[in-house]
Amino acid sequence: MSGKIALITGAGSGIGRAVALSLGEAGYYLVLAGRNLHTLEETAGMLGDDAETALCVPTDVNDKNSVDDLFEEIGAHYGRLDLLFNNAGIGVGAPIEDLSEDDWLAVVNTNLNGAFWCLQNAFRMMKEQDPMGGRIINNGSISADRPRPNSIAYTATKHAVTGLTKSASLEGRAYNIACGQIDIGNAATELGRRVSQGALQADGTIKSEPTMEVSEVGRAVAYMDSLSLDTNVQFLTVMARNMPYIGRG
Repeated sequence: MSGKIALITGAGSGIGRAVALSLGEAGYYLVLAGRNLHTLEETAGMLGDDAETALCVPTDVNDKNSVDDLFEEIGAHYGRLDLLFNNAGIGVGAPIEDLSEDDWLAVVNTNLNGAFWCLQNAFRMMKEQDPMGGRIINNGSISADRPRPNSIAYTATKHAVTGLTKSASLEGRAYNIACGQIDIGNAATELGRRVSQGALQADGTIKSEPTMEVSEVGRAVAYMDSLSLDTNVQFLTVMARNMPYIGRG
């Protein structure tokens, strides 16, 4: 059993839920954060006998005060944090000229500002706790490297997440904080399955794309955190083998 304390944002569904289940199986104490308490409790219920060890904290990462409250609760309940999986994110598909200001700001506030508020609080806690240090894994997405059509807000924020990862990796060295990034392609979540029904390609065609089991993402995150803190997976790309990534764009 790990006995580590792990915070997962966006834990009520999809990738966040898969990571929670994988870490729960490995013996982590879990803090499940997301907007919807009901879906967080559903995730906790899937942990079986370990469900009672999961702390469900309704959190809106867009709201710095909400994130601050989340970390205060972690401090009060556990006194430390060993792993942050910085996962909460949204996407809006629209051509550049049609993207509304509200949609742009919603994506930036969640994917970039929210990720930073969580990372900043984790840094503060990990620097002060004893023993000092911990690990932060940011969900970058394939779009952190190369875009899909009609995804400028999502792509811009995910490229920015790579900047967060690199800066935190550099500044974390002095405090035993390892920061890495996982870039995920075509996991078969409720959202991700849409690509199997047809996704817009760079040449304007619509093509079905292969997907992978989302549980593989959970295994990958668990692997990244299984390493000692003097070792870091800086970037890990996990994707459906035949998805159009190499050769895309």
